[in-house]
Amino acid sequence: MRKIIHFVHTSLDGNIEGPAGEFDWPAMGPELSAYSFSLMERADTFLYGRPVWEMMAGYWPDVESISDDPHDLKFAPIWRSSPKIVFSRTLTDPGHGARVIGGANLADEVTALKAEAGKDLLLMGGASLAAALRSHGLIDEYQVVVHPVVLGGGKALFPEPAERLDLQLVESRTFDSRSVLLSYRPAER
Repeated sequence: MRKIIHFVHTSLDGNIEGPAGEFDWPAMGPELSAYSFSLMERADTFLYGRPVWEMMAGYWPDVESISDDPHDLKFAPIWRSSPKIVFSRTLTDPGHGARVIGGANLADEVTALKAEAGKDLLLMGGASLAAALRSHGLIDEYQVVVHPVVLGGGKALFPEPAERLDLQLVESRTFDSRSVLLSYRPAER
């Protein structure tokens, strides 16, 4: 069975975006960049909630015209060619080769998706979709990259109210002498 891996960047104070919605603070140095590409080798499908999808779809299709960052230029063709699933009740045509899952029974639809043949599924960022999947016990692994910034507010990685979630640390790593990966699995698995 395929696993869902939640790969997310967070500030030291536990926010995935700043008070004004800013996401200009994650630092993708060479070590973190290499790790993110190795993580993508485990997965063959990207999963997004609508807010993260809109950010990604607004950046990656034409990134070559706005960025000369080597990480961006290497990731863009992977993003364009990979299957992408957007979870939304209102979006019907996301474009960019993505399909929408928006049915009333999230748990059944995602369980069926996990049972399909293929590599793991990579949930990229976000909090709302992750919270919904977490409430059904559907996230198998958390890959949380903590960056050396305190945002002083914003959107929390684990929004309130949250049910208790016991986790087991399976790996920790420092990248580029500035960010830390904390890799967890739910403790009951």
